[in-house]
Amino acid sequence: MAHLFTRNLTFQSNDLGKEASLMLTFDANMDGLYEESFPVVWKVAKFGKSGPYRANATYTSQLAFSKPQVVDGNIIDAETCVKINVGEKTFLTEANEVYHFSPPAAGASGTLQAVNNTGAIQDIAVGFMTKGDLMPKPALYFTDVGDGSNVTARFTPVLRAYITSDYQETAIIRGAIDTPAIWTQDLAALSQSTTWTLARDPATGRYTMTQS
Repeated sequence: MAHLFTRNLTFQSNDLGKEASLMLTFDANMDGLYEESFPVVWKVAKFGKSGPYRANATYTSQLAFSKPQVVDGNIIDAETCVKINVGEKTFLTEANEVYHFSPPAAGASGTLQAVNNTGAIQDIAVGFMTKGDLMPKPALYFTDVGDGSNVTARFTPVLRAYITSDYQETAIIRGAIDTPAIWTQDLAALSQSTTWTLARDPATGRYTMTQS
């Protein structure tokens, strides 16, 4: 079992100069992105034009597969889930309209695998557990997984931040975000708790995020 870690992230601003929405998502480049798999918005935080603002986010490295419930392009919850580690595989089955993930067993090295054995096309999500929550926070959404097919994920916790008001939390991002990321961090490489300051250059309108 891999060593589990927690990352406490604090984002802050002071007299930003313009109201802004900060959106966090795990959309690192991977095979099939926006074709077979889609990032899910993790956090959205609003920062005001003047005065101090702060938002917190906590990531835990315990990964999990889930059977998501999707309404209007948003993952509102999960029907069931299973914790999984890198190098493990689980099977999704269905009986009497009840879905079940099998206990994880050894799988392909370096990946997480979920095999659809329900007899029908399914959607599957991979995400991470948060302390106190029964179901995981979704990070990647896989659609139209055929019966007998498997989801193979190489999830790395590379988090990106964007200034955009186009998305809400838990929204499935169906295509590339049309604004560049202002911040990219591999959470595994950070210390347990970090603080980041959002700033805006009034001359160019460009946003930056630096560690405080």
